[in-house]
Amino acid sequence: MLARNAEPRRPDSFTSSRGAAEEPQHRENFRTVPSSAAVPGVTLYRLAAVAGVGSALILLVNAAKRSSLIPTTDLTQLLAPLAEILALGLVIGLFLAFGRRTGLFGTIAFVINFVALASLEGVEVVINLVFSKLPLTTIIDLQAGPLGLVLAISSLLFLIGTLAFVISLAVGRGVPRIPLALYFIGSVPIALRAFVPEWALDLGLVVLAIAIAWLAGWLWVRASAIDEFWRERVTSQLLRIDAPFAR
Repeated sequence: MLARNAEPRRPDSFTSSRGAAEEPQHRENFRTVPSSAAVPGVTLYRLAAVAGVGSALILLVNAAKRSSLIPTTDLTQLLAPLAEILALGLVIGLFLAFGRRTGLFGTIAFVINFVALASLEGVEVVINLVFSKLPLTTIIDLQAGPLGLVLAISSLLFLIGTLAFVISLAVGRGVPRIPLALYFIGSVPIALRAFVPEWALDLGLVVLAIAIAWLAGWLWVRASAIDEFWRERVTSQLLRIDAPFAR
């Protein structure tokens, strides 16, 4: 009966050989999975750069439209809100490349800037696709209500988010300071569009377009070096984690 009910025992040699064979595989997976998850890759950085160039071009179209250099059409009105959407792609790429180096501050600055750009997208939709079809008296009435408060909050958030994000990139180092400064300078009249003359807003759009195009081109050129930096950093972290097991 004992022989019948006893559970067969695996040989010790089988158990030990199996554990030895599986351990390197587990360690190898432990090294590769975090590396692929933490390092975005050259393709992502260059897609962000392409998005930045597209945003800069649309900003120039907006400036030319406002200055009456080109006619205002349904196409130009539809293109205007896309500048913020494409700018979000560049902001994500810059954060993954440099902004996260500053830790919690960089993450908070990125989140605020991301939310600000998303809210500004709504502002552009209202201005270009709603206000453009309404008489001036109706627009004034709408701005006197809750919509005016929302527009003001979105503009203020955009100014604060831009400043915080620029500071985080400057503190993280690696990003050229001149386009960062131009990025913030160009954002000021856009955030304060209700209080600045038309020529200041047009100039702000041009300056912001130059800054975004500069950062996008720089990110495209440096994509491989940035990718290599983060891969080496992840590898060194994994080696430090594996060090106690190797003793």
